[in-house]
Amino acid sequence: MKNEGETQNTHDRHDGHDGAYAAWVRHFEAERERRAALGDPDWARGARLSPALVRSIRTFQVGEDGDGAALVSKADRAGDPAYAAAARLFIAEEQNHARLLALLLSAAGAETLDGHWSDAAFVRVRRLLGLRVELMVLMVAEVVALRYYRALRDGSADPLTSEVAARILADEERHVPFHCRRLYEGLAGLPRPARKAATTGWRAMVAAAAVLVAADHGAALREAGVSRRAFLADVVGSSAPMAATMSDGPVPAVPAPAGVPVAV
Repeated sequence: MKNEGETQNTHDRHDGHDGAYAAWVRHFEAERERRAALGDPDWARGARLSPALVRSIRTFQVGEDGDGAALVSKADRAGDPAYAAAARLFIAEEQNHARLLALLLSAAGAETLDGHWSDAAFVRVRRLLGLRVELMVLMVAEVVALRYYRALRDGSADPLTSEVAARILADEERHVPFHCRRLYEGLAGLPRPARKAATTGWRAMVAAAAVLVAADHGAALREAGVSRRAFLADVVGSSAPMAATMSDGPVPAVPAPAGVPVAV
Protein backbone atom coordinates (compact mmCIF):
# COMPACT_ATOMS: atom_id res chain seq x y z
CA MET A 1 0.00 0.00 0.00
CA LYS A 2 1.33 3.42 -0.91
CA ASN A 3 2.16 6.03 1.69
CA GLU A 4 -0.47 8.78 1.97
CA GLY A 5 2.02 11.32 0.65
CA GLU A 6 2.44 9.18 -2.46
CA THR A 7 -1.25 9.02 -3.29
CA GLN A 8 -1.84 12.68 -4.15
CA ASN A 9 -3.61 13.45 -7.41
CA THR A 10 -1.79 13.36 -10.73
CA HIS A 11 -1.34 17.11 -10.98
CA ASP A 12 0.18 17.13 -7.50
CA ARG A 13 2.62 14.33 -8.20
CA HIS A 14 3.84 15.60 -11.54
CA ASP A 15 3.84 19.37 -11.08
CA GLY A 16 7.65 19.22 -11.20
CA HIS A 17 10.03 22.16 -11.44
CA ASP A 18 7.96 23.68 -14.28
CA GLY A 19 4.81 23.83 -12.14
CA ALA A 20 3.41 25.84 -9.27
CA TYR A 21 5.88 24.65 -6.67
CA ALA A 22 8.80 25.86 -8.76
CA ALA A 23 7.23 29.31 -8.33
CA TRP A 24 7.09 28.72 -4.59
CA VAL A 25 10.77 27.77 -4.61
CA ARG A 26 11.58 31.04 -6.36
CA HIS A 27 9.43 32.90 -3.87
CA PHE A 28 11.14 31.37 -0.82
CA GLU A 29 14.55 32.00 -2.37
CA ALA A 30 13.67 35.64 -3.03
CA GLU A 31 12.56 36.02 0.57
CA ARG A 32 15.82 34.48 1.75
CA GLU A 33 17.75 37.03 -0.30
CA ARG A 34 15.57 39.87 1.02
CA ARG A 35 16.22 38.81 4.63
CA ALA A 36 19.94 38.63 3.98
CA ALA A 37 19.93 42.14 2.51
CA LEU A 38 17.83 43.47 5.41
CA GLY A 39 20.07 41.99 8.07
CA ASP A 40 19.21 41.26 11.68
CA PRO A 41 17.50 43.62 14.09
CA ASP A 42 19.76 45.73 16.28
CA TRP A 43 20.15 43.31 19.16
CA ALA A 44 22.52 45.67 20.98
CA ARG A 45 19.67 48.00 21.93
CA GLY A 46 18.33 45.27 24.21
CA ALA A 47 14.77 44.28 25.04
CA ARG A 48 12.52 44.80 28.03
CA LEU A 49 10.35 41.74 28.61
CA SER A 50 8.12 41.03 31.58
CA PRO A 51 8.32 37.58 33.23
CA ALA A 52 5.02 36.67 31.52
CA LEU A 53 6.37 37.56 28.08
CA VAL A 54 9.65 35.74 28.71
CA ARG A 55 7.74 32.60 29.65
CA SER A 56 5.45 32.91 26.63
CA ILE A 57 8.16 33.65 24.06
CA ARG A 58 10.29 30.80 25.42
CA THR A 59 7.49 28.35 24.69
CA PHE A 60 6.95 29.66 21.16
CA GLN A 61 10.71 29.57 20.54
CA VAL A 62 10.75 25.85 21.31
CA GLY A 63 7.84 25.36 18.91
CA GLU A 64 9.64 27.15 16.08
CA ASP A 65 12.81 25.11 16.55
CA GLY A 66 13.45 21.68 15.01
CA ASP A 67 15.10 20.13 12.01
CA GLY A 68 11.90 19.27 10.13
CA ALA A 69 13.29 15.84 9.25
CA ALA A 70 9.90 14.11 9.30
CA LEU A 71 8.28 16.69 7.02
CA VAL A 72 11.23 16.61 4.61
CA SER A 73 11.09 12.83 4.43
CA LYS A 74 7.37 12.84 3.66
CA ALA A 75 7.77 15.65 1.13
CA ASP A 76 10.49 13.65 -0.65
CA ARG A 77 8.23 10.58 -0.80
CA ALA A 78 5.42 12.66 -2.33
CA GLY A 79 7.32 12.54 -5.62
CA ASP A 80 7.48 16.23 -6.51
CA PRO A 81 11.05 17.57 -6.27
CA ALA A 82 9.90 21.19 -6.49
CA TYR A 83 7.52 20.76 -3.56
CA ALA A 84 10.25 19.03 -1.53
CA ALA A 85 12.63 21.92 -2.27
CA ALA A 86 9.99 24.46 -1.23
CA ALA A 87 9.31 22.49 1.97
CA ARG A 88 13.00 22.66 2.88
CA LEU A 89 12.98 26.42 2.36
CA PHE A 90 9.87 26.70 4.53
CA ILE A 91 11.61 24.75 7.30
CA ALA A 92 14.63 27.06 7.04
CA GLU A 93 12.32 30.03 7.66
CA GLU A 94 10.85 28.34 10.73
CA GLN A 95 14.37 27.69 12.03
CA ASN A 96 15.16 31.36 11.47
CA HIS A 97 12.14 32.24 13.61
CA ALA A 98 13.59 30.13 16.42
CA ARG A 99 16.90 31.93 16.01
CA LEU A 100 15.27 35.38 16.11
CA LEU A 101 13.27 34.50 19.23
CA ALA A 102 16.36 33.08 20.95
CA LEU A 103 18.27 36.28 20.23
CA LEU A 104 15.33 38.37 21.43
CA LEU A 105 15.34 36.47 24.72
CA SER A 106 19.08 36.92 24.97
CA ALA A 107 18.67 40.67 24.38
CA ALA A 108 16.35 40.66 27.40
CA GLY A 109 18.84 38.67 29.49
CA ALA A 110 16.76 35.49 29.36
CA GLU A 111 17.66 31.97 28.28
CA THR A 112 15.80 29.56 26.02
CA LEU A 113 14.17 26.32 27.13
CA ASP A 114 15.53 22.90 26.22
CA GLY A 115 12.01 21.68 25.47
CA HIS A 116 8.34 21.96 26.40
CA TRP A 117 5.65 19.31 26.86
CA SER A 118 3.23 21.05 24.46
CA ASP A 119 5.77 21.05 21.63
CA ALA A 120 6.70 17.41 22.27
CA ALA A 121 3.04 16.37 22.13
CA PHE A 122 2.41 18.45 19.02
CA VAL A 123 5.38 16.93 17.17
CA ARG A 124 4.37 13.40 18.19
CA VAL A 125 0.88 13.87 16.72
CA ARG A 126 2.28 15.36 13.50
CA ARG A 127 4.51 12.35 12.91
CA LEU A 128 1.83 9.71 13.38
CA LEU A 129 0.61 9.49 9.78
CA GLY A 130 1.41 10.78 6.31
CA LEU A 131 2.09 14.15 4.75
CA ARG A 132 -1.52 15.29 4.67
CA VAL A 133 -2.04 14.77 8.41
CA GLU A 134 1.36 16.29 9.19
CA LEU A 135 0.42 19.44 7.29
CA MET A 136 -3.04 19.69 8.83
CA VAL A 137 -1.56 19.55 12.33
CA LEU A 138 1.18 21.96 11.32
CA MET A 139 -1.46 24.36 10.01
CA VAL A 140 -3.08 24.38 13.46
CA ALA A 141 0.13 25.91 14.82
CA GLU A 142 0.38 28.35 11.91
CA VAL A 143 -3.13 29.73 12.53
CA VAL A 144 -2.46 30.19 16.25
CA ALA A 145 0.92 31.79 15.51
CA LEU A 146 -0.65 34.36 13.17
CA ARG A 147 -2.74 35.85 15.99
CA TYR A 148 0.00 35.52 18.60
CA TYR A 149 2.66 37.35 16.60
CA ARG A 150 0.16 39.98 15.49
CA ALA A 151 -0.59 40.65 19.16
CA LEU A 152 3.13 41.06 19.92
CA ARG A 153 3.71 43.23 16.85
CA ASP A 154 0.83 45.58 17.57
CA GLY A 155 0.69 45.51 21.35
CA SER A 156 4.23 45.17 22.68
CA ALA A 157 5.72 48.20 24.39
CA ASP A 158 9.21 47.00 23.48
CA PRO A 159 10.40 48.10 19.99
CA LEU A 160 12.71 45.11 19.47
CA THR A 161 9.94 42.65 20.35
CA SER A 162 7.58 44.41 17.93
CA GLU A 163 10.16 44.22 15.15
CA VAL A 164 10.91 40.53 15.67
CA ALA A 165 7.19 39.73 15.80
CA ALA A 166 6.60 41.71 12.58
CA ARG A 167 9.29 39.77 10.75
CA ILE A 168 7.95 36.41 11.89
CA LEU A 169 4.34 37.37 11.20
CA ALA A 170 5.18 38.37 7.62
CA ASP A 171 6.65 34.90 7.06
CA GLU A 172 3.72 33.10 8.66
CA GLU A 173 1.27 34.99 6.46
CA ARG A 174 3.11 33.59 3.43
CA HIS A 175 3.25 30.08 4.85
CA VAL A 176 -0.52 29.74 5.10
CA PRO A 177 -1.25 29.84 1.33
CA PHE A 178 1.68 27.48 0.72
CA HIS A 179 0.23 24.85 3.03
CA CYS A 180 -3.36 25.52 1.96
CA ARG A 181 -2.43 24.80 -1.64
CA ARG A 182 -0.85 21.46 -0.75
CA LEU A 183 -3.78 20.47 1.45
CA TYR A 184 -6.25 21.46 -1.26
CA GLU A 185 -4.42 19.10 -3.62
CA GLY A 186 -4.17 16.42 -0.95
CA LEU A 187 -7.91 16.49 -0.24
CA ALA A 188 -9.01 16.91 -3.86
CA GLY A 189 -9.42 13.18 -4.47
CA LEU A 190 -11.90 12.76 -1.62
CA PRO A 191 -15.68 13.13 -2.00
CA ARG A 192 -16.91 16.55 -0.92
CA PRO A 193 -18.55 15.25 2.31
CA ALA A 194 -15.24 13.67 3.30
CA ARG A 195 -13.39 16.91 2.56
CA LYS A 196 -15.87 18.83 4.68
CA ALA A 197 -15.50 16.33 7.50
CA ALA A 198 -11.71 16.63 7.37
CA THR A 199 -11.71 20.42 7.44
CA THR A 200 -14.40 20.53 10.15
CA GLY A 201 -12.22 18.26 12.26
CA TRP A 202 -9.25 20.51 11.52
CA ARG A 203 -11.17 23.56 12.73
CA ALA A 204 -12.02 21.71 15.94
CA MET A 205 -8.30 21.08 16.44
CA VAL A 206 -7.62 24.78 15.86
CA ALA A 207 -10.22 25.71 18.48
CA ALA A 208 -8.75 23.27 21.01
CA ALA A 209 -5.23 24.59 20.42
CA ALA A 210 -6.44 28.18 20.76
CA VAL A 211 -8.05 27.36 24.11
CA LEU A 212 -4.78 25.86 25.38
CA VAL A 213 -2.70 28.81 24.18
CA ALA A 214 -5.15 31.36 25.58
CA ALA A 215 -5.04 29.61 28.95
CA ASP A 216 -1.25 29.19 29.02
CA HIS A 217 -0.30 32.57 27.52
CA GLY A 218 -3.16 34.70 28.83
CA ALA A 219 -0.95 37.02 30.90
CA ALA A 220 1.35 37.74 27.94
CA LEU A 221 -1.62 38.32 25.63
CA ARG A 222 -3.18 40.74 28.12
CA GLU A 223 0.05 42.74 28.17
CA ALA A 224 -0.28 43.00 24.39
CA GLY A 225 -3.85 44.22 24.73
CA VAL A 226 -5.61 41.01 23.71
CA SER A 227 -7.99 39.17 26.04
CA ARG A 228 -8.24 35.40 26.11
CA ARG A 229 -11.74 35.59 24.67
CA ALA A 230 -10.70 37.88 21.82
CA PHE A 231 -7.70 35.68 21.01
CA LEU A 232 -9.87 32.58 20.87
CA ALA A 233 -12.53 34.27 18.71
CA ASP A 234 -9.94 35.66 16.29
CA VAL A 235 -8.12 32.35 15.86
CA VAL A 236 -11.28 30.30 15.35
CA GLY A 237 -12.76 32.90 13.00
CA SER A 238 -9.63 33.09 10.87
CA SER A 239 -9.65 29.33 10.35
CA ALA A 240 -12.96 29.37 8.42
CA PRO A 241 -11.66 30.76 5.08
CA MET A 242 -8.60 28.52 5.29
CA ALA A 243 -10.79 25.46 5.77
CA ALA A 244 -12.92 26.52 2.79
CA THR A 245 -9.80 26.85 0.63
CA MET A 246 -8.50 23.43 1.65
CA SER A 247 -11.85 21.84 0.84
CA ASP A 248 -13.03 23.67 -2.28
CA GLY A 249 -10.35 26.13 -3.39
CA PRO A 250 -9.57 28.33 -5.16
CA VAL A 251 -5.91 27.37 -5.18
CA PRO A 252 -3.95 30.13 -3.39
CA ALA A 253 -1.57 32.12 -5.54
CA VAL A 254 2.07 32.61 -4.73
CA PRO A 255 2.23 35.88 -2.75
CA ALA A 256 4.09 38.85 -4.15
CA PRO A 257 7.30 39.63 -2.26
CA ALA A 258 6.73 42.20 0.44
CA GLY A 259 9.04 44.08 2.76
CA VAL A 260 8.62 44.25 6.52
CA PRO A 261 8.66 47.66 8.21
CA VAL A 262 11.69 47.87 10.49
CA ALA A 263 11.24 49.50 13.88
CA VAL A 264 13.61 52.33 14.73
